[in-house]
Amino acid sequence: MSAVEIIAALLGVANVGLLVRRSIWNYPFGLAMVALYGWVFFDARLYSDAALQVFFFVVQIYGWWNWYGAREGDGLVRVETMSMASRLTWTAVIAAATLGEGWYLAHYTADAAPWLDANTTAMSVVAQYLLSVRKIENWIIWIATDVIQIGLYYWKGLYPTTALYAVFLALSVLGFIEWRRQIAPRAVGA
Repeated sequence: MSAVEIIAALLGVANVGLLVRRSIWNYPFGLAMVALYGWVFFDARLYSDAALQVFFFVVQIYGWWNWYGAREGDGLVRVETMSMASRLTWTAVIAAATLGEGWYLAHYTADAAPWLDANTTAMSVVAQYLLSVRKIENWIIWIATDVIQIGLYYWKGLYPTTALYAVFLALSVLGFIEWRRQIAPRAVGA
C-alpha cells in the first residue's frame, strides 16, 4: 500500500460519485485518478491495467467534451440506451479482445494474471467508451468488471484498490439505478 494508491483511490471515489449524479465535474477527478493508477498498476506488474490508464486518460478528455455538449437544462448530462444489435456487437468485441490480449499477455509478458487482466481490460475499455457516450449499459459492464477486479486486486495485495473497487461496485449499482430513473420519465412521455 502506498500513498499514491490511497490518493488515487480517493480521487476514484469522487470521480464515480459525480458520474452517478451525471455531473460533468467528474472528469478532473478521473483524469488525476487514472494518471496515478498508471504507476500503481505498472508497479504491481498488471501491465494491461497500467496501459489501460493511458486509454482512460484519453477517453476521459473525450467524455468531458461529449458530456459538455449533452447537458440538459439542469446542467446534468442526458443519458440513452443501446439497441440490442449494439449490445451484441459490444459483447463480441469484449470476447474477441479478451482472447487476443489474454493470449498475448500469457505468451509474451510476465503479467501476474493474463486472462483476468485481459478480460477486465476489454470490459473496462468498452464500459468507459459507453460511459463517454452516455449509454446506461456502461453500468452493467462496470458491475461485472468491478466484481472480477475486487478479487484480482485483493489477490495482488492492493488493499486500498480492492476497497475502492468495492465502493465502485456499490456506486455502479447506484449509477445504473439513478440513470434508469432519469430515462424512465422520458420513456413514459414518448
